[in-house]
Amino acid sequence: MWRPGNWSSGQPGSAAAGANGGAMPQASANRRRPQLPPRSTSLTAPSNVSTVSLQGQRSRKGTPVPPAGLKNPLEVLSGILGAPINSEDVGETEDPENTRPSSIDAEIEFGSMSLEDFVDQPDMDDNPTPTKPNEQSVEEYEQEKDKFHDLHRSIKACDEVLKSVESYLSSFQIDLGLVSAEIETLQTRSQALNRKLENRKTVEQLLGPIVEDIALAPHVVRKITEGEVNDGWVRALQETELKIKSIQTRDPATIKAIQDVKPELDRLTNKAIERIREYFVTRIKALRVPNTNAQHIHQNGFLKMKELFDFMANHNVLLADEIGQAYINTMRWYYHSHFQRYHKALEKLKLHMIEKYDALGHEDLSKRGALMPSLKSAHAIARDPFSLGRRIETLRNREHPALKASAAEEDKSFHYIEVPFRHFNYALMENASAEYTFITEFFSYKSYEQASNMFQQIFSPTFTLGQTYTKSLIEPNMDAIGVLLCVRLNNQFAFELQRRRVPAVDGYINATNMLLWPRFQIVMDSHCESLRKHHATGGMGGGRSAMAGDNKQSTAPHLLTQRFGQFMHAILALSSEAGDDEPTANSLGRLRGDFEGFLTRLGNVMTDGRKKERFLFNNYSLVLTIISDTDGKLASEQKEHFEAMKRAFKEQE
Repeated sequence: MWRPGNWSSGQPGSAAAGANGGAMPQASANRRRPQLPPRSTSLTAPSNVSTVSLQGQRSRKGTPVPPAGLKNPLEVLSGILGAPINSEDVGETEDPENTRPSSIDAEIEFGSMSLEDFVDQPDMDDNPTPTKPNEQSVEEYEQEKDKFHDLHRSIKACDEVLKSVESYLSSFQIDLGLVSAEIETLQTRSQALNRKLENRKTVEQLLGPIVEDIALAPHVVRKITEGEVNDGWVRALQETELKIKSIQTRDPATIKAIQDVKPELDRLTNKAIERIREYFVTRIKALRVPNTNAQHIHQNGFLKMKELFDFMANHNVLLADEIGQAYINTMRWYYHSHFQRYHKALEKLKLHMIEKYDALGHEDLSKRGALMPSLKSAHAIARDPFSLGRRIETLRNREHPALKASAAEEDKSFHYIEVPFRHFNYALMENASAEYTFITEFFSYKSYEQASNMFQQIFSPTFTLGQTYTKSLIEPNMDAIGVLLCVRLNNQFAFELQRRRVPAVDGYINATNMLLWPRFQIVMDSHCESLRKHHATGGMGGGRSAMAGDNKQSTAPHLLTQRFGQFMHAILALSSEAGDDEPTANSLGRLRGDFEGFLTRLGNVMTDGRKKERFLFNNYSLVLTIISDTDGKLASEQKEHFEAMKRAFKEQE
């Protein structure tokens, strides 16, 4: 097999030629060339291909093209110098590696060397012989010298700029290092502060509630010692009370601050009590001023500042009791004096006087209509002591206000005894209810017995005055209807006081009942006595002269039956809601028995039995007709009784 540079073809001498270094004389080579096989088969095609490839790669001259993504160095240099640089002004040097022959015209002599040996042999052009400089090139260099000087100066200027930039960057690096050191210092301090903050938070969580509970702000102290007693003063006192209670619940041995704060709080408490005492003493004195509205002072002066009195009662109960006693003395005088004036005003009212001559069975009409001795009017006033009429309106108008003292003094009309009784006791009930409510609310630290005792001390003189006035109304008067109306009014007051939960007035109510019921029975007994003593002479007129003529045997109802029916109607109308334990039924039963005895005596006078039965039937029928519109248990019993009497005499008829 043939290899380039191997000229042996199995002939003698080829090996020797290869051994001699592959150098053959040119003449012998030329003589042997025809004998060699043509090299065009093995070298011509590859050499042509190589020539084309080398020519395409090594024929490029000038500035090499920079890789993609990088700027041209000339543009970078132009940006640094601040002046445009033309590529023509820069001397271009050929890269010997990029210089390749455009074509290979001569044939390459390999001799006896292989292709690898031929490539590895030293190049004869590595040590070129010095040549004489081209004169044209020197001239060109002389012409371009100024440009190169300018370029050199520009490069030096760039170097100076770069040095200043380097210096600036160096100082910046130093400053940055200092800042970094300061940041590290600040971080260290921040960590220390965070640890202190956490420690303080921990301590605050432990000590904060204690300090908050025992510490009192200076403005609170100044408000209590120097400020005006108002709503703000009350709030400051409330805050002080909270601190005092908090200190009382803690152990001074475990908290040293309590030992320092407690004496100051004690002095502040004493100062607050002193100012509270002055405040309430001033309000109590204001109650003694004439024409003072006690309820207004109660609301705005006492109840509005109730917390002040509670504070004083909690810290100095003796002083609170002294204030309470001063209040009792003042209000006792207040109510007694005011009700005395009211009592005097009501005494000026003109009253209908029902005397013993107005008894049911009395016939002396000459003295009827007499007035009370204290009244200056002597005119006979029309009134009916046995008819209820509109007098029941006094009982029905429960919400009607009490008569004012000035109006009572100017009133010229006549009234029955229930009118002044109602006005006086209604006013007393209203004031007593308000006072009892105030005592139980303001003096809340007292027990029920103590509060009731205070109330009795205040109203005892007034209750005595009320009982005296009631007695003065009913004792000289024989008005049974008026007395029973007073009983019903007193019952209304008792029910209203129970609804308002004012049990302290029950004693006065019971004492009034003890005055009214006996008087009612006395008046009823007087009517019964008058019926028993009535002269049974018969007749419509009821007088002794009525016995003359045919009038003696008249069957018409007697005049006294009309009175009795009206009187019984009034008693039953006022007893519609009466209980079984009342004495009304007994008194009315006695009165009915005496009336029936009176009718029996009148009937016995008649000689004709049929007329007698007719006379009794007519009288009982009249009574039944009068009381027919009454209601209640007692009324039903009476109507059944008279219905039975009516049927009895009707059957006999």
